[in-house]
This record gives sequence, structure tokens and C-alpha cells, in this order.
Amino acid sequence: MKNSNILYGVIACTAVLCVGLWWITMNSTSTDVTGSTPQTLLDKMGRDNISSSRDPDKLTPEDITSFWIGFGLAFSSTIFIGTSFIFKKLGLRKLASQGTRADQGGYGYLKEWLWWAGMSLMILGEFANFAAYAFAPATLVTPLGALSVIVSSVLSSIFLREKLNILGKMGCALCVIGSTVMVLHSPQEQEVASMDILKEKVQEPGFVIYAFLMVGTAIFFMIFVAPKYGNRTVLVYITICSTLGSFTVMGCKGVGVAIHQTLHGQNQFTNWLTYVFLSAVIICILVQMNFLNRALDIYNTAVVTPIYYVFFTTCVIVASLVLYKEFFSMSTKDIFGFICGFLIICMGIFQLNAFRDVNISLKNLPNAHRDELPKVSLNGGSMNQENTDEQRLLENDSICAKDYHDEDDSHPI
Repeated sequence: MKNSNILYGVIACTAVLCVGLWWITMNSTSTDVTGSTPQTLLDKMGRDNISSSRDPDKLTPEDITSFWIGFGLAFSSTIFIGTSFIFKKLGLRKLASQGTRADQGGYGYLKEWLWWAGMSLMILGEFANFAAYAFAPATLVTPLGALSVIVSSVLSSIFLREKLNILGKMGCALCVIGSTVMVLHSPQEQEVASMDILKEKVQEPGFVIYAFLMVGTAIFFMIFVAPKYGNRTVLVYITICSTLGSFTVMGCKGVGVAIHQTLHGQNQFTNWLTYVFLSAVIICILVQMNFLNRALDIYNTAVVTPIYYVFFTTCVIVASLVLYKEFFSMSTKDIFGFICGFLIICMGIFQLNAFRDVNISLKNLPNAHRDELPKVSLNGGSMNQENTDEQRLLENDSICAKDYHDEDDSHPI
């Protein structure tokens, strides 16, 4: 079966799944979604979701239904997001044989339907993942979100013929585990009810300094680092995408607050801060899209996906911690778990980058060994060197013996 036929089947299944999830969500009266206000849905998205705080023996049918809807949304989001990278990569590959590549500054992918299909799947996946928090606890949704990395790795080996060695797979697993640990130990995010409160928070010195550092880092990488090292390591492009990605999330939250207040009679589209957030979202998304395409055009999808997921998640968490000053509300256990998760991520990223070109798998693992070290003799010298010295002595003795016999032959008695 051709890969194109399989992809068409994936698109059809995705469409059916979207319609099914939409129907379940809109017709579920047991979850009180119909008629709920946006603020009601936001209130359900905390880590202390009602499904996670109740005694399992006292769960009502409504809680169980809500749990499975959240599970379905979270699981479908992993399929959408993981598949989106494959469609984007296929579009970039097709473009590479026709015109200027994305890593060379080309934008021909904007005319490629495969790339747009991948972009649409990513948007749909992010929406499904966001909606899942309204139905299921974060302790379920967050680990499932990390499965998009595994989905992307599996599909890339099937459709893109990209292989990842055993050390790369272990590094990928470490990245997923570490990011999950970080998210689960991060503090509960505070909800902002009005633009006035959000304005006070973004004008605080801590967040202003953080914003200047992140934007400065992104600009420095774009101007000085990317042209020289972008083709050498995937971390360059991913760093640019992730640092700006945190502002994309913060900007989306700001626009969401503005829309919520406007719907309740307080027009916020006369507020200059609303347009600042909207401009930040548009600019950051455009820059992210550009450099993420460059990374996908050059590097293995199975390498780009986990590193991008980890960096993006980390930057969003750090931005939230700085904006809401959530470090002060974290317990010692959560701080320790947060740091451990970050260290696990560092180990995973190191493995992904340091050993990505090593030809090693489970099949040839028994035959993989290090070079034998020279044996050390009792007197401190090398056994190999000792053997060499003995050979030289034997050779000298044989030469001396030969000269002695020649001398005896030249002087007979």
C-alpha cells in the first residue's frame, strides 16, 4: 500500500474522530457543558479537578462520563499533534525537490497542501488538549500529552524512513519522563479575572526582566547563532521556537481574558494591552513557524519532536512561574521534583544529540564493545611495551650471534 493512500486514510479517520468528539462534547448533558460560561469552563481546568479530588468509591456517573470525555480529547490530541509533524515533513520534502528549501529561507511550503494539513492538525490537537483539562484531571491529561512524541517517532519511521538508534530512543523516553515530572510538580496556575490585574502582573520588574532576556536570547540566536550553527545542532532553532513560544501562550491567555470580559459587557478592544497581546501572538507564531520548519527540513523528526516538546513546555512553565510568582507557593517536595525533572530532561537531550549518529541497535548491541586497553605489568610498564622490548632484545641477540659466527669464519684456527 502506498504511503499516500495510508495518509488519506489517516485524514479520513481524523475527520471522523473530530466529528465524534465534537458530537460527544456538545451533546453531553452530564458534564454541564451546555450553557456553561467560559469562566465556568476555566474554573474546571485547575489541577484540583473534581474528578481527582473525590473518593473513587463516591464517583458519580457524571464524573465517569467526564473522565472518559477528557481521556478521549487528550488521547486524540496526541494523535493530531504527532501526525502533524509527519505531514509537515512530507510537505517540506516535496518542496525540497521543487524549489528553495525552508532552511535556506524559502516559503514555498505555504503553497503545499501537505504542510497546511499538518498545521491544521497541530491547531486541532492543541485545541483538543486544552479542552481536555475541562473534563479530566491534569494528572491524566499531562502524561497523555507526552505521547505525541512517541506517535511522531513511530510514524516517522514508517512514512519518512527515519531511524533512531537505541540510545536516541532512550533519550526520547527520558525527555518525556522528565517533562511529565516537571509538569506534575509545577504549582497550580492562577486564573486572571480581568485585564487590569493582568496589566499589573506584566508590568512587574520580574516579568519585564524575564521578557527582555527571552526576547534578547531569541534575537541573538536568530542574528548571530542560527546562520553559523543552525545546520550543526537542532538546539539552535528549537531554542528560538521555545523562547518565543512561551510568549505565544501568555499572549493567548491575555486575548482570552479580553474576549471573556468583552462578552460580559466590558469592552476590552479599546484597551491598548489587548492589541499588544494580539500582536505578540501573531509575531511569535510566525517566527516559530519559520524556524520550526527549518529544523524539520534539516533534522530527523524523531529528534526534533521530543526536544521541541521539552523546551516549549519548560519555557511555558518558567514564564508562568515568573508571571504569577508561583515559586513561593511551591512545597519543598514540588521544588525537588521540579528540579529532578529538569535534570532528567538534560540527560535525555544529551543522549539525543550526542549519540544520534552512532550506528547501534538491539541487534548489534552484543557485538558493540570498547577497544581493549593495554595490559599493565607489575613493574608499572605496559605489557604491550614490555613484549616489544623483549622482541627487540631477541633481535639484537640474534644479530650479535650472527656477527660472532661471521667473525669466527673469517679467522680459522
